[in-house]
Amino acid sequence: MAEEDGEERESLVKTDSMESRWVYQFDDESEIGVDDDDEEDDGDDSGSKNGENSEDEEDVVTHRLIRTGPRVDSFDVEALEVPGTHRHDFESYLQEFGAWRDIVLIFQTLGFVFGDVGTSQLYTFSVMFDKAPIKGKEDVLGALSLVLYTLILIPLIKYILVVLWANDDGEGGTFALYSLICRHARVSLIPNQLPSDARISSFRLKVPSPELERSLKIKERLENSLGLKKLLLMLVLAGTSMVIADGIVTPAMSVMSAVDGLKVGISAIKHEEVVMVAVALLILLFSLQRYGTSKMGFIVGPALFIWFCCLAGIGIHNLLKYDRDVWKAFNPIHIYFYFKRNNIEAWYALGGCLLCATGSEAMFADLCYFSVRSVQLTFVFLVFPCLLLGYLGQAAYLMQNPGDCAQAFYSSVPSGAFWPVFIIANIAALIASRDMTTATFSCIKQSTALGCFPRLKIIHTSRKFMGQIYIPVLNWFLLAASVVLVCSVPSITEIGNSYGIAELGVMMMTTILVTLVMLLIWQINIVTVVAFLVVFMGIELTFFSSVIWFVGDGSWIILLFAVVMFLMMCVWNYGSKLKYETEVKQKMSMDLLRQLGPNLGTIRAPGIGLVYNELVRGIPAIFGHFITTLPAIHSMIIFVCIKYVPVSMVPQNERFLFRRVCSKSYHMFRCIARYGYKDVRKETHQIFEQLLIDSLEKFIRREAQERSLESDGDGDDYTDYEEESFSNFLVAQNGSAFSLGVPLLTDFNDTNVRISEPSTSAGMKPDTPSDTSDPEQSLERELSFIHQAKESGVVYLLGHGDIRARKDSWFLKKLVVNYFYAFLRKNSRRGTANLSVPHSHLMQVGMTYMV
Repeated sequence: MAEEDGEERESLVKTDSMESRWVYQFDDESEIGVDDDDEEDDGDDSGSKNGENSEDEEDVVTHRLIRTGPRVDSFDVEALEVPGTHRHDFESYLQEFGAWRDIVLIFQTLGFVFGDVGTSQLYTFSVMFDKAPIKGKEDVLGALSLVLYTLILIPLIKYILVVLWANDDGEGGTFALYSLICRHARVSLIPNQLPSDARISSFRLKVPSPELERSLKIKERLENSLGLKKLLLMLVLAGTSMVIADGIVTPAMSVMSAVDGLKVGISAIKHEEVVMVAVALLILLFSLQRYGTSKMGFIVGPALFIWFCCLAGIGIHNLLKYDRDVWKAFNPIHIYFYFKRNNIEAWYALGGCLLCATGSEAMFADLCYFSVRSVQLTFVFLVFPCLLLGYLGQAAYLMQNPGDCAQAFYSSVPSGAFWPVFIIANIAALIASRDMTTATFSCIKQSTALGCFPRLKIIHTSRKFMGQIYIPVLNWFLLAASVVLVCSVPSITEIGNSYGIAELGVMMMTTILVTLVMLLIWQINIVTVVAFLVVFMGIELTFFSSVIWFVGDGSWIILLFAVVMFLMMCVWNYGSKLKYETEVKQKMSMDLLRQLGPNLGTIRAPGIGLVYNELVRGIPAIFGHFITTLPAIHSMIIFVCIKYVPVSMVPQNERFLFRRVCSKSYHMFRCIARYGYKDVRKETHQIFEQLLIDSLEKFIRREAQERSLESDGDGDDYTDYEEESFSNFLVAQNGSAFSLGVPLLTDFNDTNVRISEPSTSAGMKPDTPSDTSDPEQSLERELSFIHQAKESGVVYLLGHGDIRARKDSWFLKKLVVNYFYAFLRKNSRRGTANLSVPHSHLMQVGMTYMV
């Protein structure tokens, strides 16, 4: 559909399930029916009906693009709205400010998006001229020309005009690009994708275009090549590790460069004292991080607006007072002259020049609640002109005072305005650091949802805006790493080298991923794609060749952090993939369940058991441990899989997928609860249970309606489902007797009484053929059964599956699986921790897989 995202969000619940859209249809798509689940042994397929997908289809490549008609997906059952989890579009929220809306929007955009790019004025020229000292006015013009065209090419053209459009439903960052690609091609290494995921309204694909054939070829090549999948994941993990490194070096660089102005204002101050002040500000910064961005939003916005006005004002003052000839720097010939005069030193200075573009990636990662157009307009008409005036003013001052290049910014500030500007600069540095830290939190949450980072405790700091999060462990890790960097690296120049490496690492990964988005999703002209890749990758590699030369001067610390994060994510993804594949291979056979019968070979006690597992298909092997270890199993079993799909948000009415497991008499269901990587799971276990039961009832009613239409009033189909053996019963070791033919069982304490017929508990009667001949009566009986089971209580059956390498495995595999992955898994947060389930409702069984 050609609807705009902003128009969609208000009507997702009402219209998305009814509108037609283009989707990929797989040739083996079959019905998500109500018959036996996961027929991996039988090999029989149910017929296609209503365009629904079977959750046990095999992975195939053959597909075609079709346009679906208006329909309601019977597998996407409606669920109640969860209080506090509805998505509020930020710009819709701003409507309540009325005539002041545009002003508030500008302030908020500045505070959320442009903090990092605005503070680059503090250190860019200082680092550049430390590597290539000023020998004349032409050097100032050449350096300024480099800065101007770097600003034009990277922040303006690449990010503002191109990359921002590659957002994933308003979300930016490395993993947002990866999820966008995963949504259009099966490139995830964990094989838990279902064709039914493509029915999510946020999952819509592009309408066919003349470039579609090329796109499908690229898609097929990616899906069929394990090497390309791994390469793509490695690029994404490398980019994410650089984002984390950026989250370390940005606070260190911004705060240290801002505090370094004390050397200009107080000539007697020592470097060690400046470092102590910087460390104190870093501790303050990370201590306030837990209060969230929204609580500080109306403070940081005006503060950054004042900062940008200061940059423009100081720039105009210096232009008028010192030298207006700096406008000549817009002629790129001065770049040529600069390199001709300085040779190798000019190449060294490229690492400092890159710092003017720091914050470009943060603009993309912090896109969040603002439309692309609002960010573009704010940058083009406010931020960019202020940045240009600021750099022009510094260059004009240095034309007359080249000896002050070590503190180019603070030296160019008029003496009467020094201390107010110093205070504003420090506030802006704290805001810029805060923005980058928040972007790091967002990136980690996305990578966790897509199975590439260990689960951590995530706190949502805003009741209104779902993307504002705080990760305590990561917050204190970033603080410790930033303090180590500030204390161990002696100068701004060396920290700037680290900053350049981190920024370039993310930029290059973004360039590659956006190129793939252009080919696979945007489907634009190949010449445009090649031009984008060659131009920007060439520029970034040139900058990278400069900063990597100084890796031994302190930049190795940041590279070390990045490598550690990269290896940790690789280990976690590798272990998670092994665990999932092993669980798939060892899942229980449906034939075994049929042989056990509706009683599952044990006692069915009243209540509902929610069996948590990660499988989207099949019965987990750990369920076998439950029925063999526990003295009884619940009368109703629901296999719950919390699945994160590669979309930012899943509408609440499309959250749950249900399906029967085996026939009706087993009272077993599968539920897949789908969440996007930006979805908030703040519901309590009571709310989650109510959502689940309500959705299950709606599924059963819809199932009954469909079968009623199919059978045309004939109830024969139901008879097969309700057939049970009424001649078998079980006598336990303590003498209690239990019926094997009904789900709810009652014990008989009188062991001397002969049992001649099956008995039931709670007044429940077994279904009989006469009962099931009437579909309406059968429906009411099943709904009543669910209500009684719910009243008996809900228990969470958690299976903790661990993996160990086989004895004959390679040493490296044993080291990775048995030690590194085991350590990460032991110290990560459990998947069901967000539900806050009381211990009295929990039952846990452990299982170890040999891989």
